[in-house]
Amino acid sequence: GVEQSRSMESILQECLDLAEAGFKEITLLGQNIDAYGRDMMPKRTFADLLHYLNKNIPEGTIERVRYVTSHPRYFSDRVIDAVAELDKICECFHMPFQAGDDTVLRNMRRGYTFDSYMKIINKIRAKAPDASICGDVIVGFPGESDEAFERTLDLMRKVKFDNLNTFAYSQRPNTEAAQWGDQISDEVKSERLQKVQRLATAHALERSQRYVGKAVEVLVEERNPRNMEQVMGRTRQGRQVFFDGEIDELMGSLVDVEIVEARPWSLTGKIIGR
Repeated sequence: GVEQSRSMESILQECLDLAEAGFKEITLLGQNIDAYGRDMMPKRTFADLLHYLNKNIPEGTIERVRYVTSHPRYFSDRVIDAVAELDKICECFHMPFQAGDDTVLRNMRRGYTFDSYMKIINKIRAKAPDASICGDVIVGFPGESDEAFERTLDLMRKVKFDNLNTFAYSQRPNTEAAQWGDQISDEVKSERLQKVQRLATAHALERSQRYVGKAVEVLVEERNPRNMEQVMGRTRQGRQVFFDGEIDELMGSLVDVEIVEARPWSLTGKIIGR
């Protein structure tokens, strides 16, 4: 159906209801958050919504606001500014790129290029240097040559994603691309997917290692199911952190944790000041 934007007032009220129920973090969910407000009179933007929530959510209630998902074709510099400036908005960008080759991107009808995507990433790095950048990629789209696939790896090397969701293209009924004659074999798709996953894991570890020796703010979510003496929480950038603690005491708390070990997708630390 047609995209519809909820009013800022109704979103704020839901946040307040969740805060009253004890929640400390919310995630704003949209197929394309950058389309928010285009159907309103007067028109609003997603950056307007972030500023509105940051201003009107009372202190000591909702501590963190996340959102997904952005589309590089419509992404606004004002969202970068909001993330960099507003204290409740988490420094985490989910920016699916899908492929690094311009011809493949054009065939996917994504509406951006390798260079225009990198311009967004460079703006994020300049204004919010500690932000995490996550993405999605599809390998084996019809017509993707070896050279085109290398462009995807080139883009990954330039960005070094904190987290990357990886997929191999699959033919879906009643879609245009499924009817094209230049389908990629399952063997090639599997090989490319493994290459992407190996590189993504290496980059994730590199991004995790920047936390070692530093104190980070962690919102405690649950007990570590693999170690009952530990709890698990997340940094503002979305990295999982495990450390010793009592879940009954710490659940829903913001605590400072010194990071002592890094892994590709998680960290280990020790709580500070307790």
